[in-house]
This record gives sequence, structure tokens and C-alpha cells, in this order.
Amino acid sequence: MSGTGRTDGGRGRLGTMLSNLAVAVGCVLFLGGFAWGAVVYKPYTVPTDSMSPTVNAGDRVLAQRIGGGDVRRGDVVVFTDSAWGDVPMVKRVVGVGGDKVACCDADGRLTVNGKPIEEPYLRAKGGAALVPADGGGPASVQKFTADVPDGQLFLLGDERATSMDSRVHLEDPGQGSVPRSAVEARVDAVAWPVNGMLDRPAAFAALPGGVSSSGPLPLQIGALVAGLLLILGGASYGPLAARSAVGNRAGVSSGDR
Repeated sequence: MSGTGRTDGGRGRLGTMLSNLAVAVGCVLFLGGFAWGAVVYKPYTVPTDSMSPTVNAGDRVLAQRIGGGDVRRGDVVVFTDSAWGDVPMVKRVVGVGGDKVACCDADGRLTVNGKPIEEPYLRAKGGAALVPADGGGPASVQKFTADVPDGQLFLLGDERATSMDSRVHLEDPGQGSVPRSAVEARVDAVAWPVNGMLDRPAAFAALPGGVSSSGPLPLQIGALVAGLLLILGGASYGPLAARSAVGNRAGVSSGDR
């Protein structure tokens, strides 16, 4: 019995050490992931439906803090520009400096430097086109052509029928474009209601410069989940070990009788 007691005691101490280690590592992962996310991402509430169906009015989005030099075609960005009311706005970048953006070609598609762009994000999940409102039509109800100056971005809303975007400012200097320095962040995900990560449009990938890489949000979420599981697993060891010890003592007492 004494040997069994020493063995059980050794196992108990080892289990306690491992559970404490699991809790410590879990805390590091959880707090580290939370802090990492707070530094890299900023939450925004989308004020209008101009980016529907990708992002709807009232949605809470997570936007990665980036510089204007990191922006690529297809990105959904948060920006502030005095010519647009000097308030944060959310639009999609469809053209960068040196591009000729036009609409529409014979099939009703947006073109960038003469290349037609397929824009699946203009469609609801059921597949029906949202522009114009009758369920089909061109990528813009307003025909236009714009030459984007160097260092500028041409922006459109995904809800093309009513979005107040670069098309409204075509007569302004820069033909409706905004400087890259106006960009504050790039939207990576819709946090509430939970709608997942935003895809990088494949059609823009074939153009020079390609599309931006995905942000670190999945890694941060993974760190939070792993940390939480380790904390819960390590914390549950104590009660489970105590219950097991009580059961073992009861069994030994029964055997002695």
C-alpha cells in the first residue's frame, strides 16, 4: 500500500505540473491572440447599404490597420476624404494609379485597362444579380470612363444602383479618385452578424500587382481558441484528479475490509 501511495502521489504531482503548464500556456496564447488582434484590427460599424450584399448597413466589421501603399485592387477599405464628407466610408478599390476604369463592355461588365472584370460579389448568395434593382443588368447603371492618377484609388460600392462612390465625383480633380493616404484600414471580416472572411476577388489577381494577401485574423482566432481549450483543460484536471483519488481510496478501504 505504501508503494501504491508513493506512485499515486508521484502521478498526482506530475499531473498537477502538467495542468498548471497547460493553463499558463493557454493564458499566453489567449491573451497574446487578443492583444495581437487589438493592435492589428479595428472594429467599424458600416453606416449604409452601399456595400451590400458584401457588407450591410449596421454590420460590425473587423478592418486591418494598413498603409495606403498596401492596398490592392479588390480590397474593401475604410477611408476618410474631405471631398467625400470627411467621415469614414467603406468602398471597394477597383482601380489604382495608372489604371483606366470604364463601364460597361458589351456584356455589361466593368473593365480595368480593357480587361473585363467578373464581380461575383455583386450577387446575393442565391445568385440573383443586384444591379439594377430589377434583378439583372450592367455592373453600373451609369456609363463612365476614368483615368486614375498615380498615388490615387478609384472606389465603387458593391450596391451599384445607389452607392455614392467615385462615379459621383468624376468631375472632381482626380476623376473621383482618392489618395492612398486616405485609407485607414482594409476590411477582412464581418464580425456581427457572423459572416466570415471577405474573399479576395480572383478577377483582379490577373492584373499587375495582383491582390492583397489574407490578414492574420485566422491565426489570431486559432490562438484564442487553442488558449481557451488549454485553460479549460488544465483547470478541469484538479476536480477530476480529486474525484479519482476519492474513488481510489474508497476502493482500497473496501479491499481492506
